Amino acid sequence: MSTNREIHLASRPQGWPTADNFRLVQTEVPTPGPGQIVVRNQFMSVDPYMRGRMNDVRSYVPPFALDAPLDGGAVGEVVASEADGIKPGDTVLHGLGWREYALLDAKAARKVDPSVAPVSAYLGVLGMTGLTAYAGLLDVAGMKPGETVFVSGAAGAVGSMVGQIAKLSGAGRVVGSAGSAAKVERLAALGFDAAFNYHDGPVRDQLKAAAPDGVDVYFDNVGGEHLEAAISAMRLHGRAAICGMIAQYNSTEPPAAPRNLALLIGKRLTLRGFLVGDHGHLRKQFVADMAGWLRDGSISYDETVVEGIENAPEAFLGVLRGDNLGKMLVRL
Repeated sequence: MSTNREIHLASRPQGWPTADNFRLVQTEVPTPGPGQIVVRNQFMSVDPYMRGRMNDVRSYVPPFALDAPLDGGAVGEVVASEADGIKPGDTVLHGLGWREYALLDAKAARKVDPSVAPVSAYLGVLGMTGLTAYAGLLDVAGMKPGETVFVSGAAGAVGSMVGQIAKLSGAGRVVGSAGSAAKVERLAALGFDAAFNYHDGPVRDQLKAAAPDGVDVYFDNVGGEHLEAAISAMRLHGRAAICGMIAQYNSTEPPAAPRNLALLIGKRLTLRGFLVGDHGHLRKQFVADMAGWLRDGSISYDETVVEGIENAPEAFLGVLRGDNLGKMLVRL
């Protein structure tokens, strides 16, 4: 193949992104230089955090550049190599998605074993998604056996892992919220003790019914009304791991909630934001634990797969709408 296709950021969204903010661009397949490899991407990830990178604002990671390809997690087969230790045919995980062929320094890629799990799993349950859930629940929030855990966005890639890891780690009760009846049903199958559809009524009321004795740990993927409800429900010395706030990523106005932050004082609550990149020291233990859970069937995972690089923008918009069950991926 001599033709490569990439998705570029054509313009910065104002509020909700649209198809016009993206452009499909045809280029030549790159040639590797010393220490470099070329990877034919097989799967790429689309994730909520990418919405923030579309804004030209200072953050923990640089914004996407206009008229240049976006980037993100991808896994694929090495088709050319000028680097020691990586050869054509190897499967690698790297950070240059949103393109069919990626040119990168070999040191920026990590070899993975496709015989252990489907290669797509290294973008989800065995990758950043799984580590985010593992680190956020066990390290950031410090969940203890017997505690009650509430997970928002619980049918998504991270949330579905949090609930299952909580049960496997001895949680007394695990409650999840999701955006449809089908997703609520799936959470029951994954072992959640209770789940509710946040469209069915105020989150605060539904959470109180699902966790009448209160919540010790809240894993936040949503923010807004969910965070306000969790603060009201949390017990003395409750902890919240703040992973994402998808409810406000596309808002043009400040969020209305939470309005009850004063409760943090009397309840002595801890709300802690975190980035998975700060928890690389847990990777070895995470991989060992997750591999074991997958091997014995203790963990299940879902993937929503969209076909073709040309449909990557729609897959991304689908994540923001909550169309996905589990991890949203694009197969290239």
